[in-house]
Amino acid sequence: MSEIYHKFIKDSEKKAFDLEHRNKIKYNISKYDAAVVRGKQQYKNLDLARKRAQVIKHKVVNNLEKYLIEFAANFETHGGKIIWAQDAKEAVDEILILMKKYGVRKVVKSKSMITEEIEINEALEKQGIESLETDLGEYIVQVAGEKPYHIVTPAMHKSKEDIADLFHEKFNTPSESTPTEITHFVREKLRKKFVTADLGITGGNFLIADTGSVCLTENEGNGLMTFSFPKVHIAIVGVEKIIPSITDLDLFWPLLSTHGTGQNITVYNSIVSGPRQEGETDGPEEMYLVLLENNRSKILKSEHQRLALTCIRCGACLNACPVYKNIGGHAYGTTYSGPIGAVITPLLKGMEDYKHLSFASSLCGKCTDVCPVNIPLHELLLYNRSDSVKEGHVNTMDKLSMYGMNKVLSSRRMMDLMNAKSKNLALRIFFKKLWGPRRDLPKIAKKSFREMWIEQRGDK
Repeated sequence: MSEIYHKFIKDSEKKAFDLEHRNKIKYNISKYDAAVVRGKQQYKNLDLARKRAQVIKHKVVNNLEKYLIEFAANFETHGGKIIWAQDAKEAVDEILILMKKYGVRKVVKSKSMITEEIEINEALEKQGIESLETDLGEYIVQVAGEKPYHIVTPAMHKSKEDIADLFHEKFNTPSESTPTEITHFVREKLRKKFVTADLGITGGNFLIADTGSVCLTENEGNGLMTFSFPKVHIAIVGVEKIIPSITDLDLFWPLLSTHGTGQNITVYNSIVSGPRQEGETDGPEEMYLVLLENNRSKILKSEHQRLALTCIRCGACLNACPVYKNIGGHAYGTTYSGPIGAVITPLLKGMEDYKHLSFASSLCGKCTDVCPVNIPLHELLLYNRSDSVKEGHVNTMDKLSMYGMNKVLSSRRMMDLMNAKSKNLALRIFFKKLWGPRRDLPKIAKKSFREMWIEQRGDK
């Protein structure tokens, strides 16, 4: 087993039995759950909306090259420049070239999981470039020296008391500061950064093919300021984020916000179609879009798992998942956690090192039930498991145990060789460690169903 797997097991066990952590997550997710129920009331027929979104995204995934070509042509028509990046290294290298070209020393960033995927903050820091997160949740975890905990809510694992203590330690603010006071403090601190930044970096929720536009949706206005104030704007987006038309936004924006935070629609929704045009009063002088592939083609080649590319990153599956609620976001050790992360990470980063994420699931199907684009996530987890076995990522003990179980369970004669006492002893010897030190092994009954049937019916 890899070191990544053993770290996952260690971190998962630690968090699963941390009652304070579990209470925080339970409380924070419960707030979202209640809001989502209210938010869904805006739909007369939610199932129809989800089905329409599913069909549109399926169409895009199955014709991705066509839509990317259409998008690129329209984006460049408005003066935008596209950088096609095959992997994270190429994306970072190209971004660093731009930093040098424009003499960048200060960067402001809006919330973006794909920038976490390529670890751009770390790369900029090594070059002596200040890269500041401007989303409040992202800023909190950056100050804490942590990675985002959740796709939508980076600081979900922290209580208001935790954040007050953190800011008291880092900025000497009052230890009893309220969330409102902390927000005002951060706002005042960051406003100056927007004005003095050399360059702004954002992600993108959607790419619109027929207008060549990058769409951002957020609640704080920091994304809007990130690309409006600096002279240069770099957007980094995965190639799968395409939707065909600007008319599709009235479907996708509400679905994203409702399933993510329970809002009818998020507060700030921006459509950016390139740099500032003649006659416009704000916006960047130059705009670059880094279109990242980074093994997404591997997912695209998968007959079943390619459906995961239709994900709109709402975070609903994380909030619903019983495993995520117990072990939290950091235990996964990846950019994308929860059910969607467990599906795509083994394909993005390698089945050998990350196949265990697809096994860290109860397969209850709740993630599939809540997905706004109807991705059958629990089924895709099973396909990942099957693929990991087919590719030979199975240790000797697993092979032997499955072989033995197959032989025994497929033969009534072999099943009846041992009595209940011997079977329970065998379970303790061979499965106690695998079952886990904090769980009780199942007990074999003294009489099997077959034995009771013979006793009562008198036949075999």
